[in-house]
Amino acid sequence: MANPWVRKSIAGLKAEAAESNEHSLKRTLTATNLVMLGIGAVIGAGFFVLTGHAAAENAGPAISLSFVLGGIVCAFAGLCYAEMASTVPIAGSAYTYAYATMGEFVAWLIGWDLILEYMVGATTVAIGWSGYVTSVLHDWGINIPAQFTQSPHTRLIEIPNTIAEKLHMRHGWSILGSVDKLLTKNQIDFSTFPQVTAILNVPAMIIVALVTALLVVGIQESAKVNNVIVAIKVTIVVLFILIGLPMVTSDNWGGKFIPESTEWFQYGWSGIFRGAGLVFFAYIGFDAVSTAAQEAKNPQRDMPIGIIGSLVICTILYCLAGFVMTGVVNYKQLNVPDPVAVAIDAMNKRWLSGPVKLGAIAGLSSVILVMLLSQPRIFYSMSRDGLLPKAVSKIHPRFRTPWITTIITGVIVMIASATIPISIAGELTSIGTLFAFAVVSAGVLYLRITQPDVERPFKAPFIWFTGPMGVITSLILMATLPRDTWIRLVVWMIIGLLIYFLYGMHHSVLGNKYPAGSTPARP
Repeated sequence: MANPWVRKSIAGLKAEAAESNEHSLKRTLTATNLVMLGIGAVIGAGFFVLTGHAAAENAGPAISLSFVLGGIVCAFAGLCYAEMASTVPIAGSAYTYAYATMGEFVAWLIGWDLILEYMVGATTVAIGWSGYVTSVLHDWGINIPAQFTQSPHTRLIEIPNTIAEKLHMRHGWSILGSVDKLLTKNQIDFSTFPQVTAILNVPAMIIVALVTALLVVGIQESAKVNNVIVAIKVTIVVLFILIGLPMVTSDNWGGKFIPESTEWFQYGWSGIFRGAGLVFFAYIGFDAVSTAAQEAKNPQRDMPIGIIGSLVICTILYCLAGFVMTGVVNYKQLNVPDPVAVAIDAMNKRWLSGPVKLGAIAGLSSVILVMLLSQPRIFYSMSRDGLLPKAVSKIHPRFRTPWITTIITGVIVMIASATIPISIAGELTSIGTLFAFAVVSAGVLYLRITQPDVERPFKAPFIWFTGPMGVITSLILMATLPRDTWIRLVVWMIIGLLIYFLYGMHHSVLGNKYPAGSTPARP
């Protein structure tokens, strides 16, 4: 029978990475491309969308500390990723790493988890993108019918511009649940304001369709577009920080920098940890870099640079931006789809509002691009190993991209982004990411023990501390996420197990080559 614990040899993976024929992915990405790819994934929803929600509901002004915690977890996992990416330079990210260290069964679990992570991640960001596009079009006098801008059954309310300016609220239509308490507190009768119930999030569907088409054409073209977008949005983030820092005042904290905890995971240190868990999915950028290993010109040297470089730059920017955002406006007003625009309105820098919204749109577009680029390549790797049907790994004869899986992924994400609330999508992405981080951190330690002589162009420092801390810190942040998120993850993994035992295990290339009881060739 097939062997679910069979492992890929490091030597075999390196030979596969060295292939360069008409059936392989083109090697076009430099170290700079990889750093930009990482920044493209990181600076996006975490800053432009979810910072406000996590500050308003969980961390308060101490949202910067949530980003520090997230950065610490990423530092441990990032060093482990960098070592694994340089040792096993092939498409597939944590899936491939697990296959080389802990066997096919664990690799399947990770691969299935990554499919969830990237699809739901792209869904989350597409929903945020829709919010900013709707807002900037409203500023230009173009109003998309409100019922086509949110997930089904979401109640929306139109806030008059005079009230929105007075209370530093989003102009135009807002989600009723995010503004009703603020309106009530200010003794505003909103019962006469126009209200509708959403049917479908159409702008989110449109951006997913456009990015999917771009990725089918080819990754080199995608990388060029991404580099331009990254330059635009990083410039805007830095501008926001530089203009906002002199205007930060502790008066906007409404008391202490770390608010007193009102209930478990709401403010206080428990709220800071929950905030870190919620915004954590924005850090999956350096994880996404590792999935492009087969398309890097010099993966041994460039992958560690891409992963760690993008992580360091983005963590610093996040912490500073979170400090500015909660220092120029009271954090309780930030539970909106466009908190950066609210902060700029509070600075009375209306001239900057338009460029920032456009920068947010560009930034979120680049995150969607990276997520939709990464997920089909997990499909591609799993299909080549026989765990999914062969049709999934077909490369387009002209564009040499995994076009079938790219289109399948695009269609699924289009449907999800049109129908799923952003809170559910964000939490699912975070828990999937953290699970993958924990496995990679354990895997690099395991590989050091079982295969100490393997060539490692990059070695994670203090591995006996870094590896265990990568596992422990990831599990701690996972534990802070809501129970419903855990239930959804378990259900998804059960579906994955059924697919593996009914199809994947029986069609596994390596598992059938080395059936249970046999001894695979050593690496």
